[in-house]
Amino acid sequence: MNLKFIVLFIFPFFLMQCAEYNSIKNKHNTKQYFSSSGFALIYDDKVYSHKIVNRKLENIQFNAMHSHLKRNTLLRISNPINSKAIELKLSSIAHYPQIFNIVINKKVATFLELDFDNPYVEILELKKNKTFIAKEGTIFDIEKNVAGKAPVDKIEVDNIAIASTETDIKKEKNKEFFIIISDFYYEKTALNLMKDLVKKNSLKSIEVKKINNNKYRLLVGPFKNFNALKTTYISLNNLGFESLNVYRK
Repeated sequence: MNLKFIVLFIFPFFLMQCAEYNSIKNKHNTKQYFSSSGFALIYDDKVYSHKIVNRKLENIQFNAMHSHLKRNTLLRISNPINSKAIELKLSSIAHYPQIFNIVINKKVATFLELDFDNPYVEILELKKNKTFIAKEGTIFDIEKNVAGKAPVDKIEVDNIAIASTETDIKKEKNKEFFIIISDFYYEKTALNLMKDLVKKNSLKSIEVKKINNNKYRLLVGPFKNFNALKTTYISLNNLGFESLNVYRK
């Protein structure tokens, strides 16, 4: 069976694209809010001159661009390894390789303390307020403020918590990456696609994981780092799978 036919056949059964949209309802309408996880393209002049991205990005302020979210969309970008996060408005829409989830400048990457070889981030669209000031945040700053106001006999507990957090960061760095191809309502649909991908494209380490009784996830992995998953990600893109999400475990 032709793979394109299979993809067209199973598409109505997709529960969601791997880039998720969370619904938030009010009295008048339902707004879909974007959320995703994957690798960021850290901008410099070379990626523009080599036509990897079609727009320039200044490094004076915290700036980011996305492939389809509109200019001024409010996002929270976070580094799950150290819990650092920043809220900012997108400066523009840009075209770039789909293996990247977002384009950020070096100012954002430096603040988040990203690993430039594995710039893994989590992205969440925020509800837009009438007024907005760019916010920088990190869990460590909150812990320091609490420790500073706490009684002396409580500071030791806070120090232990911080030491534990540092240990957790080391564990996070050793986690592996998985590519989520898609989620399905029917297990049989996921298994059929998995078999076809193995047969025609020699994909290895591919499996169907049961999330609950109505959700079956087709994923590939594990991969140790960004470079290890790059070829598989691009090959899936070439087969027509877009907005692939990457998660760490």
